[in-house]
Amino acid sequence: MSNSEEQERDSNGLSPAQRLESPNTRLINAGIVTIHDMETLRACVAYENANQQRVRILRQLKQQADEIRSQND
Repeated sequence: MSNSEEQERDSNGLSPAQRLESPNTRLINAGIVTIHDMETLRACVAYENANQQRVRILRQLKQQADEIRSQND
């Protein structure tokens, strides 16, 4: 594992790659819904944009961002 990947780990110990790179969509969904801070979410969006650019995943990340924002209000 590279140093930059380790630095991107969040409090749950998962990097964006670990959250978003799985052949099982349920694991990806679980990785997204367990994001509870904007810093982790932004790292995942950046990772997805730089790698797969899957519209469905980006849409789910946006929904999670909306959820985080509503909880902070």
